Amino acid sequence: MSDLTVSFVQTELHWHDAAANRAAIAQHLGHLTGPTDLIVLPEMFTTGFSMDAPGQAETMAGPTVAWLRAQAAAHNAVVTGSVIIEEDGAYFNRLLWVRPDGSLSAYDKRHLFTLAGEQHTYTPGRTRLVEEWRGWRICPLVCYDLRFPVWSRNQPIEPYDLLLYVANWPAVRRTAWMTLLRARAIENVACALGVNRVGRDGLGHDYAGDSALIDARGNYLVEAHAQAGIFTHTLNREELEDFRARFTALNDGEAFELRGTAGINV
Repeated sequence: MSDLTVSFVQTELHWHDAAANRAAIAQHLGHLTGPTDLIVLPEMFTTGFSMDAPGQAETMAGPTVAWLRAQAAAHNAVVTGSVIIEEDGAYFNRLLWVRPDGSLSAYDKRHLFTLAGEQHTYTPGRTRLVEEWRGWRICPLVCYDLRFPVWSRNQPIEPYDLLLYVANWPAVRRTAWMTLLRARAIENVACALGVNRVGRDGLGHDYAGDSALIDARGNYLVEAHAQAGIFTHTLNREELEDFRARFTALNDGEAFELRGTAGINV
């Protein structure tokens, strides 16, 4: 059994300024005081939550992917967060999962935030991602996905130990953010990490942060509140396995296949 050291960055974001955001996040990462296994950044961490995909999108050969590869190699850790990506004429709110050797996986946000018209700009994802990293199985999702528990469901066919959400979740709905994040941990008998931003975006929306790491019982391990910075905690694998062995709720749920109108499966 191996423990997993997780670090996450909660920060203000410079509106539509990818270079400034990369530099600011790199400064936060410079405050790491020891080795870590996983570094998590917010949703759309190079731009803020923007519908200006034509003006802000990068490609998979662009500077942010190169920067993520460099950071992953420098810290010997997976680095993940979402950015605006253009591919084959379509735009995606894409979470990138970048390993120290430069290889990567991607998850395109499934649930697009219709209240902001995200569905008119971005193409939704079709499949969920579960990654195995240093003895842990991790399911990374994006912001609005948090409101859809079926998509987040921990299942025997694709189990995970850590559920994480990268987000730009406005302060006006912070009660929902904190409540649902804790619920996802409890119902899936898994650790859960939600990484939000702070500050005000270019549209005047305020963000309260409230990034948090929660154990499978629903207990807070880290609460960032409104503080900007980098936060680190080591998850204990033995504690998770011991709790799951004694509280076997995952064995009592229904096995199912999720099918959407676009042929989505998990």
